[in-house]
Amino acid sequence: MAIDLLVCFATDIEGALLKERLTGRKSLALIRTGVGPVNAAHAVTLFLAQERVGGIVVCGVGGAYPSCGLQVGDVACAETECYGDLGATSSEGFLDMEALEFPVVESPIRLYNVIPMQLFPVARRPGFVTVSTLTGTDEGACAMQGRTGGAVENMEGAAVAHVAHMHSMPVGEVRGVSNMVGNRDKGAWRIEDAAIAAQETLCSWIASR
Repeated sequence: MAIDLLVCFATDIEGALLKERLTGRKSLALIRTGVGPVNAAHAVTLFLAQERVGGIVVCGVGGAYPSCGLQVGDVACAETECYGDLGATSSEGFLDMEALEFPVVESPIRLYNVIPMQLFPVARRPGFVTVSTLTGTDEGACAMQGRTGGAVENMEGAAVAHVAHMHSMPVGEVRGVSNMVGNRDKGAWRIEDAAIAAQETLCSWIASR
């Protein structure tokens, strides 16, 4: 039987409510990918090698960049995903993959750092940014936001979107804002609340399909 929707989450806390509400639902599958772009891409690729899938949605938490218009507790979905730190440094600044002339996807169209999304479970649709090293300073947050134009930082979304595009299938991403990106202050993080908010939003969207 074909799977209409594959729902991915990186950690247990980002998928507990999904498993409670969606396990056993026909034509829907859930996978825990693990943290980071390689784990995410690997888990999704393994699943796609075994099952026919109609679309993919990532669910989780993320940090919001300053002045992006989002606050802790908000839920948004990605209009685009961006590899925020894939490229090269130089004396003239950061060089992305387009500047280096290395597309990450070559067919049916060339894609570089920015990957478009096609599934939008939430009305708020800013750009998301995937990094391998989470930003932990105010200076770094302003630099990344200024360079990418993104709003929500995470560690898996672009990798899942990348794989989806390579398999010509629609992809989306929903995240709850757990913290503002900047100088690390774990006491201000609201990871559990953000995870629940994202999962509830995605469950409502799935129920309405």
